[in-house]
Amino acid sequence: MSTRAMTLEHIRLNGLNALARELGPTGMIRFLQQFETGHGDYSRERHRWLPKKDAKELAKEIMSPDNETNK
Repeated sequence: MSTRAMTLEHIRLNGLNALARELGPTGMIRFLQQFETGHGDYSRERHRWLPKKDAKELAKEIMSPDNETNK
């Protein structure tokens, strides 16, 4: 099939499939990460959306019987 007849989504999916096939999942991710530089300041931004808790509060929450990972 000619790439002219393919939608951009179809080209993207075929490209990802080719990368996964040739490089494997880990290689594909490492390849794609070369082109994603990100933006902003993650360290500063995470303080805005993370709850204000100290280590004791977090440990208590983790060890709580209501915590899904403890079930």
